[in-house]
Amino acid sequence: MSVALLEVRGLARSFGGLRAVQDVDLDVAEGSITGLIGPNGAGKSTLFNLIAGALVPSAGRIRLAGEDITGLPPHALFRRGLVRTFQIPRPFQRLTVAENLLVVPPGEGEERLLAAWLARGRLARREAALRRRVDEVLRTLSLTPVADQPAGELSGGQKKLLELGRVMMAEARLVLLDEIGAGVNRTLLAELAGHIERLNRAHGVTFLVIEHDMDLIARLCDPVVVMAEGRILTQGTMAEVRADPRVIEAYLGAKAAHAA
Repeated sequence: MSVALLEVRGLARSFGGLRAVQDVDLDVAEGSITGLIGPNGAGKSTLFNLIAGALVPSAGRIRLAGEDITGLPPHALFRRGLVRTFQIPRPFQRLTVAENLLVVPPGEGEERLLAAWLARGRLARREAALRRRVDEVLRTLSLTPVADQPAGELSGGQKKLLELGRVMMAEARLVLLDEIGAGVNRTLLAELAGHIERLNRAHGVTFLVIEHDMDLIARLCDPVVVMAEGRILTQGTMAEVRADPRVIEAYLGAKAAHAA
């Protein structure tokens, strides 16, 4: 039986009179690539923001690896291995691609960094190891040719690769992956999907993925969770949710569901 790395129970968030997320229960199994789909306005991004610490829930609890992380800020979640990417990548525009990877801390606490600073030899060895890690990530993602280029000059697809590179540098345990396919051509999208699969299978990284590209969801994700009107509507394999009349209705309306 799969162990839940992320557990969400009774999660809710309101904005004035608008209930953006309502009584959501969600488990993400460790080692899975779980898809999160739904029509625009379903509450997917709000749910991501709640899990990632950008918003505080009105009700409910969130647990990561058994620890209650409800309301913790993003930097505290980062130290616990929870990393969130964005539909529009947010690199440091003026830093080079390599420098963007160097500024991502590889999961060590401030105490160890201070100890390394006080012991200069260890600091030098740590810096050399970090640069080797950057070189490895650049090679893996085919970004070596643009390593010294400002990140702001990259194409949209290259910025998505850089986002994955930052995930790799962070040694993330759980990644909230937001619209990795947006604005990316099919060839590069297939490459991105391959990198996600390798991170999952070879390194044990767990993913929760928001995506509108159903072919990408079908390739990567099992299970697939469907949201509508702030609630979890259903979940299952991609084939199961595609055949569910409630899902068809949520996306296309009642007439389409009845005709299906």
